[in-house]
Amino acid sequence: MSTDAAYLIDQIGVYSLEVSNTVGSNCSTLAFFTVSESENPTVTATVSSEDFADSHTIIATATGSGIYEFSLDQGPWQDSGTFTGVRPGERTVNVRDLNGCGITSFVVVVIDYPAYFTPNGDGYNDTWNIEALSDQMASKIYIFDRFGKLLKQIMPAGEGWDGTYNGQKMPTTDYWFLLYYNDLDTADPKQLRGHFTLKR
Repeated sequence: MSTDAAYLIDQIGVYSLEVSNTVGSNCSTLAFFTVSESENPTVTATVSSEDFADSHTIIATATGSGIYEFSLDQGPWQDSGTFTGVRPGERTVNVRDLNGCGITSFVVVVIDYPAYFTPNGDGYNDTWNIEALSDQMASKIYIFDRFGKLLKQIMPAGEGWDGTYNGQKMPTTDYWFLLYYNDLDTADPKQLRGHFTLKR
Protein backbone atom coordinates (compact mmCIF):
# COMPACT_ATOMS: atom_id res chain seq x y z
CA MET A 1 0.00 0.00 0.00
CA SER A 2 1.42 3.38 -0.98
CA THR A 3 0.30 6.93 -1.68
CA ASP A 4 3.30 7.63 -3.96
CA ALA A 5 2.74 8.22 -7.69
CA ALA A 6 5.90 6.22 -8.56
CA TYR A 7 7.07 2.79 -7.47
CA LEU A 8 10.39 1.10 -8.23
CA ILE A 9 10.19 -2.46 -9.58
CA ASP A 10 13.49 -4.37 -9.80
CA GLN A 11 12.23 -7.85 -10.73
CA ILE A 12 10.69 -9.11 -13.95
CA GLY A 13 7.21 -10.63 -13.80
CA VAL A 14 3.49 -9.90 -13.97
CA TYR A 15 2.22 -7.24 -11.59
CA SER A 16 -1.12 -5.78 -10.66
CA LEU A 17 -1.81 -2.16 -9.82
CA GLU A 18 -4.87 -1.13 -7.87
CA VAL A 19 -5.77 2.53 -7.56
CA SER A 20 -8.32 3.45 -4.90
CA ASN A 21 -10.10 6.65 -4.01
CA THR A 22 -9.51 7.26 -0.30
CA VAL A 23 -11.78 10.28 -0.14
CA GLY A 24 -15.52 9.87 -0.42
CA SER A 25 -16.52 6.71 -2.28
CA ASN A 26 -14.45 3.53 -2.10
CA CYS A 27 -14.06 3.23 -5.88
CA SER A 28 -10.98 1.38 -7.16
CA THR A 29 -9.48 0.28 -10.48
CA LEU A 30 -7.28 -2.79 -11.02
CA ALA A 31 -4.79 -3.19 -13.89
CA PHE A 32 -2.25 -5.90 -14.74
CA PHE A 33 1.07 -5.33 -16.52
CA THR A 34 4.25 -7.22 -17.33
CA VAL A 35 7.78 -6.08 -16.50
CA SER A 36 10.43 -7.57 -18.81
CA GLU A 37 14.20 -7.26 -18.86
CA SER A 38 15.86 -5.12 -21.54
CA GLU A 39 19.29 -3.67 -22.30
CA ASN A 40 21.45 -2.15 -25.01
CA PRO A 41 22.46 -4.83 -27.54
CA THR A 42 25.89 -6.15 -28.38
CA VAL A 43 26.11 -5.70 -32.15
CA THR A 44 28.22 -7.35 -34.82
CA ALA A 45 27.92 -6.82 -38.58
CA THR A 46 29.73 -8.36 -41.53
CA VAL A 47 29.71 -8.00 -45.30
CA SER A 48 28.61 -11.43 -46.52
CA SER A 49 29.38 -10.71 -50.17
CA GLU A 50 32.85 -10.81 -51.72
CA ASP A 51 34.85 -7.65 -52.33
CA PHE A 52 34.00 -6.10 -55.71
CA ALA A 53 30.91 -8.30 -56.12
CA ASP A 54 28.01 -7.25 -58.35
CA SER A 55 25.78 -6.82 -55.30
CA HIS A 56 26.61 -6.42 -51.62
CA THR A 57 24.88 -7.71 -48.48
CA ILE A 58 25.42 -6.79 -44.83
CA ILE A 59 24.24 -9.14 -42.08
CA ALA A 60 23.98 -7.69 -38.57
CA THR A 61 23.20 -9.53 -35.35
CA ALA A 62 22.22 -8.16 -31.95
CA THR A 63 22.51 -10.08 -28.69
CA GLY A 64 21.02 -9.10 -25.38
CA SER A 65 17.85 -9.39 -23.35
CA GLY A 66 15.80 -6.89 -25.34
CA ILE A 67 13.77 -6.84 -28.54
CA TYR A 68 15.71 -5.06 -31.28
CA GLU A 69 15.31 -3.56 -34.73
CA PHE A 70 17.87 -2.48 -37.30
CA SER A 71 18.63 0.47 -39.57
CA LEU A 72 21.37 1.12 -42.14
CA ASP A 73 22.82 4.63 -42.56
CA GLN A 74 19.87 6.32 -40.82
CA GLY A 75 17.42 4.56 -43.13
CA PRO A 76 14.07 3.02 -42.12
CA TRP A 77 13.96 0.60 -39.20
CA GLN A 78 13.32 -3.10 -39.84
CA ASP A 79 13.06 -6.33 -37.85
CA SER A 80 15.78 -8.12 -39.83
CA GLY A 81 19.50 -7.39 -39.65
CA THR A 82 20.02 -8.30 -43.32
CA PHE A 83 20.56 -5.46 -45.81
CA THR A 84 20.90 -6.15 -49.54
CA GLY A 85 21.96 -3.95 -52.43
CA VAL A 86 24.32 -2.01 -50.15
CA ARG A 87 26.40 0.77 -51.69
CA PRO A 88 30.22 0.66 -51.44
CA GLY A 89 32.03 2.59 -48.74
CA GLU A 90 31.75 2.97 -44.98
CA ARG A 91 28.29 1.94 -43.81
CA THR A 92 26.80 2.27 -40.31
CA VAL A 93 24.39 -0.29 -38.86
CA ASN A 94 22.23 1.08 -36.03
CA VAL A 95 20.39 -1.21 -33.61
CA ARG A 96 17.85 0.05 -31.10
CA ASP A 97 15.93 -1.52 -28.26
CA LEU A 98 12.16 -1.26 -28.69
CA ASN A 99 11.78 -0.46 -24.99
CA GLY A 100 13.85 2.70 -25.36
CA CYS A 101 17.07 1.50 -23.73
CA GLY A 102 19.27 3.12 -26.38
CA ILE A 103 20.91 2.71 -29.78
CA THR A 104 24.15 0.86 -30.59
CA SER A 105 26.06 1.47 -33.84
CA PHE A 106 28.52 -0.70 -35.77
CA VAL A 107 30.59 0.43 -38.78
CA VAL A 108 31.44 -1.89 -41.68
CA VAL A 109 33.27 -1.23 -44.94
CA VAL A 110 31.91 -2.42 -48.29
CA ILE A 111 34.65 -2.57 -50.93
CA ASP A 112 33.82 -1.83 -54.55
CA TYR A 113 34.71 0.69 -57.23
CA PRO A 114 32.54 3.28 -59.01
CA ALA A 115 31.28 2.15 -62.41
CA TYR A 116 31.58 5.70 -63.79
CA PHE A 117 32.42 9.29 -62.93
CA THR A 118 31.50 12.68 -64.40
CA PRO A 119 34.33 15.25 -64.16
CA ASN A 120 32.23 18.28 -65.09
CA GLY A 121 33.00 20.45 -62.06
CA ASP A 122 29.58 20.24 -60.42
CA GLY A 123 30.97 18.77 -57.20
CA TYR A 124 29.43 15.32 -57.73
CA ASN A 125 31.46 12.34 -58.96
CA ASP A 126 34.13 14.68 -60.31
CA THR A 127 36.95 12.23 -59.57
CA TRP A 128 37.34 8.45 -59.70
CA ASN A 129 38.83 6.47 -56.82
CA ILE A 130 38.27 3.43 -54.61
CA GLU A 131 37.61 5.28 -51.37
CA ALA A 132 36.72 2.16 -49.37
CA LEU A 133 40.46 1.36 -49.31
CA SER A 134 41.52 4.82 -48.12
CA ASP A 135 42.96 3.36 -44.89
CA GLN A 136 45.44 1.25 -46.87
CA MET A 137 48.27 3.67 -47.42
CA ALA A 138 50.26 1.13 -49.47
CA SER A 139 47.46 0.45 -51.97
CA LYS A 140 48.05 1.67 -55.52
CA ILE A 141 45.82 2.09 -58.56
CA TYR A 142 47.11 2.34 -62.13
CA ILE A 143 44.73 3.76 -64.76
CA PHE A 144 45.10 2.95 -68.48
CA ASP A 145 43.37 3.86 -71.71
CA ARG A 146 41.96 1.17 -74.00
CA PHE A 147 45.34 0.81 -75.74
CA GLY A 148 47.10 0.01 -72.46
CA LYS A 149 48.79 3.39 -72.07
CA LEU A 150 49.35 4.37 -68.44
CA LEU A 151 47.51 7.62 -67.75
CA LYS A 152 47.70 7.99 -63.99
CA GLN A 153 48.83 6.33 -60.78
CA ILE A 154 46.72 7.18 -57.74
CA MET A 155 46.26 6.01 -54.16
CA PRO A 156 42.89 5.29 -52.50
CA ALA A 157 43.86 7.73 -49.75
CA GLY A 158 44.42 10.48 -52.33
CA GLU A 159 42.14 12.75 -54.32
CA GLY A 160 41.56 10.32 -57.19
CA TRP A 161 41.73 10.79 -60.96
CA ASP A 162 40.18 13.92 -62.43
CA GLY A 163 39.94 12.57 -65.98
CA THR A 164 42.95 14.41 -67.40
CA TYR A 165 46.31 13.38 -68.86
CA ASN A 166 49.14 15.93 -69.01
CA GLY A 167 46.57 18.64 -68.36
CA GLN A 168 44.29 17.59 -71.22
CA LYS A 169 40.74 16.36 -70.67
CA MET A 170 40.31 12.75 -71.69
CA PRO A 171 37.26 11.85 -73.81
CA THR A 172 34.14 9.98 -72.80
CA THR A 173 34.92 6.27 -73.01
CA ASP A 174 35.90 3.29 -70.87
CA TYR A 175 39.18 3.18 -68.96
CA TRP A 176 40.92 0.28 -67.27
CA PHE A 177 42.61 0.01 -63.89
CA LEU A 178 44.95 -2.30 -62.01
CA LEU A 179 44.60 -2.26 -58.22
CA TYR A 180 47.09 -3.56 -55.66
CA TYR A 181 45.66 -3.89 -52.14
CA ASN A 182 45.51 -6.09 -49.04
CA ASP A 183 42.56 -8.27 -48.11
CA LEU A 184 40.72 -6.63 -45.19
CA ASP A 185 40.28 -9.93 -43.34
CA THR A 186 43.54 -11.78 -44.00
CA ALA A 187 45.87 -8.89 -44.99
CA ASP A 188 47.03 -11.04 -47.93
CA PRO A 189 48.24 -9.02 -50.94
CA LYS A 190 45.77 -9.00 -53.82
CA GLN A 191 45.29 -7.39 -57.19
CA LEU A 192 42.22 -6.61 -59.26
CA ARG A 193 41.72 -5.56 -62.87
CA GLY A 194 38.57 -3.79 -63.97
CA HIS A 195 37.18 -0.93 -65.99
CA PHE A 196 34.95 2.10 -65.55
CA THR A 197 33.45 4.84 -67.69
CA LEU A 198 34.31 8.52 -67.92
CA LYS A 199 31.20 10.52 -68.86
CA ARG A 200 31.30 14.16 -69.97
